[in-house]
Parts: sequence; structure tokens; C-alpha cells
Amino acid sequence: MMIIKPPSNTLVRKTLAMGVHLFTASGAVWGLLALAAIFRHDWRTVIFWMVLAMIVDGFDGMLARWADVKTHAKNIDGALLDNIIDYFNYVVVPALLLLEGDFLPEGFRLAGAAAILLTSAYQFTQVDAKTDETDEYFFKGFPSYWNVMIIYMLVMGLNLWINLALLTLFNILVFVPVKYIYPSRNTRLRRLTLVFSYLYAVVGVWSVLQYPDVPQWAIWASFVYVAYYVALSLWPRRAVQQAAA
Repeated sequence: MMIIKPPSNTLVRKTLAMGVHLFTASGAVWGLLALAAIFRHDWRTVIFWMVLAMIVDGFDGMLARWADVKTHAKNIDGALLDNIIDYFNYVVVPALLLLEGDFLPEGFRLAGAAAILLTSAYQFTQVDAKTDETDEYFFKGFPSYWNVMIIYMLVMGLNLWINLALLTLFNILVFVPVKYIYPSRNTRLRRLTLVFSYLYAVVGVWSVLQYPDVPQWAIWASFVYVAYYVALSLWPRRAVQQAAA
């Protein structure tokens, strides 16, 4: 695959680097619009803004490496900016959804929202929450995919007690030091993983934007990727290297 190199002009490179940071920061705007839609109980619009925020998050890291922001916008901490935006969109927005929506049994909504805020604060601030290239790029503990979880709750319409049980389980998994792959930077079966990840994203975005008429086949097909993601995360490193050889 041909990758277009950024221009060599220093001013252009700095402008591109700052533009990437602005692109990352735009996630806060989409999160704010999601919050406004939550207060209106406009779930279709909520999904749209949440998905847009996830698309930004899916591409900003790749763009940051392409523009070499660490060199050309070194006065801005891109990792800190990314964490701020991610905590807002992956945790705060879903927390408000748990309060305002009909996802948990009456009496458990505030507790559920508070739980993901607190456990995710722990998960995001661990010094080794994300491993680097020396350890194949992993998240340690459940990586706070609360926005994905709550979209599943919304489109599947599960029993409220099942939702509570799943929420409790994932909160516990935050503290279990299992390593989950970082899809966009993963080195395990990289090409296959990227193909599956992009396919999951495309089908997933198309499907949830059909809400409330989300195709059931698409929901269940998405669990193929979820199973692949979990299996690849748990698969011993040596076994993966042998499979890729």
C-alpha cells in the first residue's frame, strides 16, 4: 500500500501536525453534541455523534504518526490530549446514557454510571495502561470500551438485569491484568487483524446508523470480530508468532 509522505517544508509540517491535534480535539465537540442529544433522548442522534467520535479516535493516531507530531508539534502532549478526549467519549458520555436511558434496573443507574467513571479513572491513569512496541502494543485490563458496550445495549434491547451483570463484569475486568490488543497498532497477525477491524467498523457504523431498525444479522455477525479480538488478546505470544510464520 502506497503511503503519501508529508511535505518537507517545515512550516507546512508544523501546520499539519497542529491540524492533527485539532482533529483529535474535535472529538470533544462530537462528545458534547452527543450529551446534548442524550438530554433530548434522541438515541439515533446520540449514536451518530458517538460513532463520529470513534471514527476520529480510530484515525488520529495514524495521522499523528504520519505527521510526526512529536517532532513538529512537540509543545503539545498528544498522548495526554488523546486520553482526555477518550475519557470524555468512552466514559463520560456512556455514563450519562446510563443515567438517562433505560439500560439498568431502577435504582442502579447512578451506581452504574459512577462505577464506570471511577474504574476508568483508574484504568486510564495506570503508568502501564498501554504497552509499547517492546510488548506488542496492548491495553492492560478492560480498555474502557463503554461506548461500544452501551451501543450494544441500545440496539439489542437486552434484559436490564443482564445489562447490569455485564456492566459489573466489565468493571471487574478493569482490575484484572489481562492484556487486550490495540487494534490499530497491534503486531499480532497484523494484516488479518486490520482487515477484520476495518470490516467490523464499516459494517458496525452502517448498522447502528439504521437505529432503531438495526439488522439482527449484523449484530450477531459483529460478535465474530469480538470473539476474534478476545481470542487474539489471550493467545500466547509464541503461538501467534508461529501462526504468522
